[in-house]
Amino acid sequence: MKIESDAMLKVKDIMTRELITVSPGTEIVHATKLLLENRINGVPVTDEKGKLVGILCQSDLIAQQKKLPIPSFFTILDGLIPITSMKQIEKQVLKITAVTVAQAMTKNPVTVQPDTGIEEVAALMVDKNFHTIPVLDGGKLVGILGKEDILRTLI
Repeated sequence: MKIESDAMLKVKDIMTRELITVSPGTEIVHATKLLLENRINGVPVTDEKGKLVGILCQSDLIAQQKKLPIPSFFTILDGLIPITSMKQIEKQVLKITAVTVAQAMTKNPVTVQPDTGIEEVAALMVDKNFHTIPVLDGGKLVGILGKEDILRTLI
């Protein structure tokens, strides 16, 4: 199904220009808070010169959490008895909170240009299962495009 009115739309017509970015040194906890508070799926990662070096998405954070050994619990007489000691869990949680964006981000993310057609971006998102794509103009980060932006064009 092809919608004729959308055939002319370009990335620049629907991208988000007010960017929220993080640096590689940002703590994961802070970055996660940014994603949740702003209801966004991904955030561009830029170096001190503003150059795009990666993207941090919710899926990256979930992958990072897989590394945390979640304690197994047995339910006995309606009481929870942890198998792993609390001290061990606390140590692991502290390790996770010290993790930086650089360790979880996707490096060299796929990007699009402001003049890229919406259909091309939609195909990229579906084929590669991307939710958030940075927009570069002459190597400079100028916007970001999320699945919600594309869905809004259908409404």
